[in-house]
Order: sequence, then C-alpha cells, then structure tokens
Amino acid sequence: MSDYVIDPPPVVSLPVAGSTARFPVRRIFCVGRNYADHAREMGHDPDREPPFFFDKPADALVVGDEDVPYPSCTQQLEHEAELVAALGSGGRDVDPAKASELVFGYAIGNDLTRRDIQAEAKKLGRPWTMAKGFDGSAVCGPVHPVARIGHPSEGTVHLHVNGTLRQAGDISQMIWSVPEIIAGLSRLVELKPGDLIYTGTPSGVGRLVPGDVVEIAIAGLGKLRNRIASGG
Repeated sequence: MSDYVIDPPPVVSLPVAGSTARFPVRRIFCVGRNYADHAREMGHDPDREPPFFFDKPADALVVGDEDVPYPSCTQQLEHEAELVAALGSGGRDVDPAKASELVFGYAIGNDLTRRDIQAEAKKLGRPWTMAKGFDGSAVCGPVHPVARIGHPSEGTVHLHVNGTLRQAGDISQMIWSVPEIIAGLSRLVELKPGDLIYTGTPSGVGRLVPGDVVEIAIAGLGKLRNRIASGG
C-alpha cells in the first residue's frame, strides 16, 4: 500500500543517444539573451547586461520528435533553437574552470515562448512564468554523452520552419559560455544531477502556427523535428 495520498507523478526523462538508458530530468533552467544578435532583435544592449535566468517545470518537456500542441491563450507562439546542457552532477559556487565537469551530455532544445504574454508581462513588470513555463514549452531531443561528443564550444545552430531557414547561428557566438552559465547559475541555486540548462538562442526567432514543421540542427547533435499540432 502506498504511503502517498495520491499517486506520485512519473519521472520525466530523455533518451540517451546510442543507449537504451534514460536521463531523468529534475529541473529546467534557461538563460536569456545569450546571443548578442538576439538580444538586439529583442531591443536590448548585450554589452551591458549580465546573464539572467528563468525556469520551466520538468513536465513541460516534449521529448524527441513528438507533436507539440499549440498552447492556449496566445496568438504569438515563437520558436527559440538552443543548445541544452544536461548535468550529471551538481554543486554550489562552481569554479568556471571546473564547470564542464558537471555536464553529462548535450541535446537540441526549443524554448517555446508565448511572446504576446511575455510582452505584456514585461510591460507590467510581472513574472514570465506563463509566457515561458506552459505545458509543452520545453522541446528537447536525445542527450548525447560528453564521453562520445566532447564539449562543443563551436558549431552551427540552424532552425527551419516548413523548409525555410529562420535561425542561423553558431555556439561560438554565445555571450556567456556553457561553463560560465553553469558557474553563474550555481551562485543563485544549488545545481543537482538531472538539471537541464537551455543556453540561449540566436537571432531570427519567429511565429509558429498549427501545421508548421520545425526542424532544428546543431552540429554534432543531429536534428530535432516537431510538428505544431492544433491545441488540445
């Protein structure tokens, strides 16, 4: 007989590339405006802004090439192609020189955003939670272990919608590197195994509608392909 008054939620997990094992997900953190060109297209000066963070619930994950339901209460769903770091260990106040040691592997992600809700929240000085952390907002592909691919410090990031290129950038264009992101975040919260970190997006973010097919490719990590389905 269970000791819980309700059934515990299932463990959220991602496939591990080249293995039948799964990567269990604890928390999802995201860093904002980490590519200078994207910061500028959003109306900000990247030279004066330190990194800032927001999060998404683990059960907001859409795993692999599953369809993504179009969310409610928005007329402006937008894509954001991102490199995702999956942590195999954690810590507080991590030394940037040792931060890479926390990473188990990397994946392709799409930080979906209800941009109209985000714009209203910014205008009113309110939290971004409902703009960034809605159901199905964190698309993520298989985790590729560092033991197989190493730590990417450069490599193209491309996003196509219905075969048309929307976003094109390179990991080397990040304002804050993955080790710097991990170190900075670890000063704010204790990082633990199972945490995912979405590391920011290049310029070219844009609107999605039901029926769109989104394909993201990051050098060394293959491709992630999702269809935007009608809302459930």
